[in-house]
Amino acid sequence: MDDSTTSVSDRVRTACARVAGLSRSVKIAEPAIESYAAELTSSPEQPPQALPAADGDRESRAAFVICLDAINFGSGWWPTIRKRPGRSGYSTIEAGLAERFRAKGPWPAQELARLTAAEIAAVTGQDRDHPLMEQYAGALRDVGERVLAEHAGSFAAVVNAANGSAIGLAGLLAGWDAFADVSTYHGRPVPFFKRAQIAAADVDRFGVAKLRETERLTAFADNLVPHVLRVDGVLCVDSALEEAIDAGKLLVHGSAEEVELRACAVHSIELLCAATGGRLSPAQIDAALWNRGSGAPYKSRPRPRSRNTAY
Repeated sequence: MDDSTTSVSDRVRTACARVAGLSRSVKIAEPAIESYAAELTSSPEQPPQALPAADGDRESRAAFVICLDAINFGSGWWPTIRKRPGRSGYSTIEAGLAERFRAKGPWPAQELARLTAAEIAAVTGQDRDHPLMEQYAGALRDVGERVLAEHAGSFAAVVNAANGSAIGLAGLLAGWDAFADVSTYHGRPVPFFKRAQIAAADVDRFGVAKLRETERLTAFADNLVPHVLRVDGVLCVDSALEEAIDAGKLLVHGSAEEVELRACAVHSIELLCAATGGRLSPAQIDAALWNRGSGAPYKSRPRPRSRNTAY
C-alpha cells in the first residue's frame, strides 16, 4: 500500500487489522461482536457536547480545539496530578485551558511558540516540575511554530486548509510533531494518530466547521476504550497482561502488549461498525465507549496505563 496516496485513517485501519491478526496477548472475542453491536445501537444517543470554551469567534474556537487536542495525553500520569474536585485528569486539564481561553483568548501563534512549562503549569494548576508540563509545552510550541510558519498565524486557516474534510484535517495534523503517534510492531510501523483524528472529529462536533468524511475516521486509540472493551468481554487478554494491568503496572509504550491493546481496540470497533450496518461510525462507537468508561463497573477496575505523549 502506497502511504503517499492512502489517507491517515486508512493507514491506521490497515495496520491495526494486521496487528489484530498477529496479536498474541490480546484477542478479539468475535462471537461477542453482534450482540455488543446490537446493545450499542439500542442505547440512547448522547446529547451533543458543548465546546468548553465556547465564547469567541471561529479563530478562537479553532485555536482551542487544536491546542486542547495537542495536549490530549497524559493518562498514565493521571494518578500523580492535582485534580479538581469531581474531575478526572483529562477534564482537569481541559478546564484549566478553557478558563485561560475565556479570560484571555487564544495564545497568538508567536507567543505559543515560546510557551514554557511554568506557563502551562499555571494554566492547568499543576507543579511546574511535573514531567507532563514540559511535554505539554513542547507540543504547544510545535503547534505555534506550525501555525505561524505554514498558516500565517491563523488557527482558522489550519481548518480551512483541509477543504472541508475531516480526513484531510487529520492528515494535515498527523504531519506535526505535536500530533505524532506511530508505534512499531514486528518491525513494521503501526500508525494510530489518536489525537490528530480526534481533533478533526472535535472540529466538526463542536461546530468550528462542518466537515465531511467523519465516518471514515477510525476509533481514537487510547487506554480507556480498550479497558471498557476488556471489562465487557469484547477484548480478551492473556493472564500475564491481565495480572500486570490489575497490579497497576505501567505498560511500556511501544511494547507488543501495549500496541496490541490499542490496535485490537481499533479493529474491534471496525467490526462493531460493520455489525451495526454502518448505523454507528467508529468515532460514534468510540465516544459511546469512552462515556461508558465513567461508570462504576469500569472505574472499579484498574485500567491499562502507559506514560507517553500519544494518549
